[in-house]
Amino acid sequence: MARRRSSLGFLEMFGRSGDLRQLDAALRDVDLHPALMPEGAKLTIVNLMKDHWPDEPPAQAYPPVAQLLGYCIAGPEAFEQSNGLQLRLDAERRLEAALEAGDSFDAQIILMTLHAKLISGEVVERHGLNAE
Repeated sequence: MARRRSSLGFLEMFGRSGDLRQLDAALRDVDLHPALMPEGAKLTIVNLMKDHWPDEPPAQAYPPVAQLLGYCIAGPEAFEQSNGLQLRLDAERRLEAALEAGDSFDAQIILMTLHAKLISGEVVERHGLNAE
């Protein structure tokens, strides 16, 4: 079966694809406005998600992805203010686990934010990240 393609929409004639709408909603849920993330980065994320899940990513896959993105982009303090201590600690555990694992889904998300220069300087410094 051919994989469904993501769509940004065109001249308000064709709507955004469901995967991008779900990602935007999940980003809003972690208090990160979708406009703060370029469309190309969002397309990359949904394509990573499609690579990770054999069929379409399930609806419950979007919130954890948005939480990790929110932490990386907003930084620890801003993320905690909006989402609470527990979600911040969860995101930090995932980030540390991704660094240890090397090539993982979470590592790909983190690397994308790093390469796209979306990642918070505080996150880079706190976790010693680099794109080499």
